[in-house]
Amino acid sequence: MNKHVVLLINLGTPNSPTTSAVRRYLSEFLNDPRVIDIPWLFRKLLVNLIIVPFRSPKSAKIYKQLWTPKGSPLVTHGVDLKNKLQESLGEEFQVELAMRYQDPHLKDVLEKIRKSIPREIIAIPLYPQYASSTTGSSVEYLYKIIGKWFVIPPVKVVGQFYDHPGFIDSIVKQANKFNLQDYNHFVFSFHGLPTRQVDKVYDADLCSDRNCETEVSEESMYCYKATCYETARLICSRLSIDSTNFTVAFQSRLDKNWLEPFADNTLVELAKAGNKKVLVFSPSFVSDCLETTIEIGVEYKELFLKHGGMQLDLVESLNSEPAWVDTLKDLALNA
Repeated sequence: MNKHVVLLINLGTPNSPTTSAVRRYLSEFLNDPRVIDIPWLFRKLLVNLIIVPFRSPKSAKIYKQLWTPKGSPLVTHGVDLKNKLQESLGEEFQVELAMRYQDPHLKDVLEKIRKSIPREIIAIPLYPQYASSTTGSSVEYLYKIIGKWFVIPPVKVVGQFYDHPGFIDSIVKQANKFNLQDYNHFVFSFHGLPTRQVDKVYDADLCSDRNCETEVSEESMYCYKATCYETARLICSRLSIDSTNFTVAFQSRLDKNWLEPFADNTLVELAKAGNKKVLVFSPSFVSDCLETTIEIGVEYKELFLKHGGMQLDLVESLNSEPAWVDTLKDLALNA
């Protein structure tokens, strides 16, 4: 029976918390011209001679903190999500999980799909806000592989879903596991991007010349910064969090020319200003991973406590929560 294939795509993770596995992952990830968008030769020299050799051993130690007996949380949550979505959609559908980098690699999963002779492919990149280095890279690679097939089935790609009611509702349900009245402030920590990448969205002027902190316009609908701020506003509106009581920030920066404010600096400033209890959201990640569990939950928490804070809690990512499964079902059926 030819089935409708729903393909969930996430970024990726090393296959194990070893230096060699992390090296392979970083090499594939950082050599992607959509991730580090500088001239080819400079990227090769920077990534292969500087970043990968020096960063791999350090990152491997951090991944060991993250790893579980079942493996990488990004994969285990992804498999659980795939299975629950498969159950929800029923036998007319075939749900697959793929990673843009490393296993289960998108190229291998697409070959499995090709052999099944699908009725159609509905691809859902699991990135709520569009960025060239995530959605753009995944979709480009998807078309590159499928474009070589002799028989090309209908392909539908679900775009960004930062404002989908089900997505917002899923985060709200996660947040309501906490007593929000206990917190002095709320921080929405999104993955960072080089400022040049958001500037490229616009044909004229720069992102900093726009009102990305306050609105999403026709020109800025694919601006990562604008959609991040809108995500935070939509969540706060649902949770009745006042605009003066939350901050949007960006984490995981590589240098100073990345989106600001930086999440680590923001949390230090909040602690120094007397905010004792802070709740952090991470709405650019739909699965808990290194950036949520370790970077925010361990490293940023230590910073916050060191500078006078008393309690920093992290809203769990959506992982395979029922409301999130329902949202993906809706995205798939209405692609």
